[in-house]
Amino acid sequence: MPLAFTNDTIVALSTPHGIGAIAVIRMSGKDTYPIIQKYFRGSEIKTNGKPSVLYGHIVEENSIIDEVILTCYHAPKSYTKEDSVEISCHGSILIQRKIITCLINQGARLARPGEYTQRAFLNGRFNLLQAEAVADVIASESEAQLQLAMHQLKGGVSNQLKEMRTQLIDLTSLLELELDFGEEDVEFADRKKLKNTATSILKEIHHLSDTFQYGNAIKNGISVAIVGPPNVGKSTLLNNFLEEEKAIVSNVAGTTRDIIEDTMIIEGVLFRFIDTAGIRETDDYVESIGIERSKKMIRQAQIIIILYDHFVKKQYVEDILSETRNKPYLLVRNKADQSDISIFEHEISISALQHINVDILKKHLIELSGTNVSPLDVTVSNVRHYEALRNAATALQNVLDGIDNELSLELIAQDLRMAIYHIGSITGEVTPDDILGNIFSKFCIGK
Repeated sequence: MPLAFTNDTIVALSTPHGIGAIAVIRMSGKDTYPIIQKYFRGSEIKTNGKPSVLYGHIVEENSIIDEVILTCYHAPKSYTKEDSVEISCHGSILIQRKIITCLINQGARLARPGEYTQRAFLNGRFNLLQAEAVADVIASESEAQLQLAMHQLKGGVSNQLKEMRTQLIDLTSLLELELDFGEEDVEFADRKKLKNTATSILKEIHHLSDTFQYGNAIKNGISVAIVGPPNVGKSTLLNNFLEEEKAIVSNVAGTTRDIIEDTMIIEGVLFRFIDTAGIRETDDYVESIGIERSKKMIRQAQIIIILYDHFVKKQYVEDILSETRNKPYLLVRNKADQSDISIFEHEISISALQHINVDILKKHLIELSGTNVSPLDVTVSNVRHYEALRNAATALQNVLDGIDNELSLELIAQDLRMAIYHIGSITGEVTPDDILGNIFSKFCIGK
């Protein structure tokens, strides 16, 4: 998507496509008011001043298309910091299409995905990290996801990164000045201060990086694989979690032959539950494929529920434990209504069929996921941000090594510039156009 700023006026449907009670069409750009005035009949449109809400009709060639509410925003007090209007019309697809066609006929063009937010970013309404947070707010499915996205949107991480970058720029400026006077015996950048500042910022970056695992789990949902022998109640437990008959339940061993996945929110946190094929020796080709996929899910999931009953051999469970590779897991003995014989010391006894102690299992999941703490004000949840922080940390470590090894100022200054670049790439100060295009292309049209 081209990023060169244009004076085009753009239009798009901002509400979901389809039939609904109301649809909202958004238009933004320098010709917004000349275009809308050709079709709006009602209260007088003021082309400057405070935002206003007007009642009227959209009319084409003396024919009323629809009765509408027009919300007017004037630059720079709008989402894009441009002149903008939002047309609230009836949700008929035909009406939506007619209104958008009228606006295009007068010079507007269809907006590209994310172009409204892109313009807001390019016009300085917020930085790139906050722009990405807008998409996260829209995509939020759980309370925890929404809180995390709102923290990002408010600028918690941005402010910390801005302070880091400012300190590094100040130090780099002194080093550059010292290089300009290379033939003279002067020292503008105090080496002790340089080392202390780089050490302090490196510590902050490591702290931010350490929040990524938590932030990413909240943002994308926590994957939980339910594994164990056939016919132990894995599908019943999944159905219990989801409160619907998602998986087929049968007394016949090997019924589940493929991965079944769905999501559920527990205490505001999104979990992705995965029902796997029962792990056993089998000559059935299709079932064996499902079993291999089950083992793969053990390696990929963030939390493992090892489900078994009182008939299972202890060695069987221990063999599965060896596959978890030190990942968090819960030992859960199902069918507790049929037997109270414990197999492991720290197991959780439930009956998925009788709904016994399933709520206790959910609480253990929250505790094991680490999401039972309040979301941090400063939390990294985006892979792009995490990678940039790691690159910045590498550059700063090179700065410290360079100081200790008394390397030339040119090399130290170059590493400082790299650290500044990687930090700035997160908030958009120095992000290349191709990366910006990729980011905004993932937004929905109309946002």
